Amino acid sequence: MPTGSAEVSENAEALAHRAAQWITGLAADSPGRFAICLSGGSTPRRLYQLLAESPYREALPWERVHWFWGDERFVPWDHPESNYGMAQKAMLAHAPAPPENVHGIPTTGIPEDAARVYERTLKAYYEAESLDPARPLFDLQILGLGPDGHTASLIPGTSALEERQRWVVEVVGARPETRITLTYPAVESSRHTVFLVTGADKRDVLARALAGDQALPAARIRPVGSLTWFVDEAARPQL
Repeated sequence: MPTGSAEVSENAEALAHRAAQWITGLAADSPGRFAICLSGGSTPRRLYQLLAESPYREALPWERVHWFWGDERFVPWDHPESNYGMAQKAMLAHAPAPPENVHGIPTTGIPEDAARVYERTLKAYYEAESLDPARPLFDLQILGLGPDGHTASLIPGTSALEERQRWVVEVVGARPETRITLTYPAVESSRHTVFLVTGADKRDVLARALAGDQALPAARIRPVGSLTWFVDEAARPQL
């Protein structure tokens, strides 16, 4: 089963504040550049808004934080469903993030080519062609948990779940829109990994994930670093 610790907050708003406090402290205490891989979806939006507001805005060392994405819908960045667009509107447009530190997943041309371009972006940042467990790609990986147990766009029944060589792949046919996702090797290469899970509708799937149900892509995550579940009371499984 996934190892790690759990932090339970009273509600989604309290969870967002707790996560913002935790993230800013982690980044401030870490020397050198700090890579954060963002999640899409509704749960992290409030967290991103808070990071761009006081007191978290002043606590985060924006000049040395680099922003990446765990997955993206293959739509323009200004599309309502874009994960990049969501983070931009909620946080990055309101914060002193250097543009050269923002590494969005490309969504032009052919999906397979876009995936390979993003993989090259990750390798250029990492300065190596293969991942070393002793030197994680990211400092922080933020993940969500879908009703079907997916995380990033690691969706049940897709070939992306079995990919161990490529860092980034296209996901076609699993959803109405094509997606680009990091694969397990890249997702797992992080010093700290956090899941943000809120709402009573996530209670059952969270219980299955925590029990290690391998039918759920989220339950198959094995980070090289620490794993923390930020959960609100509504989503907390009943004992």
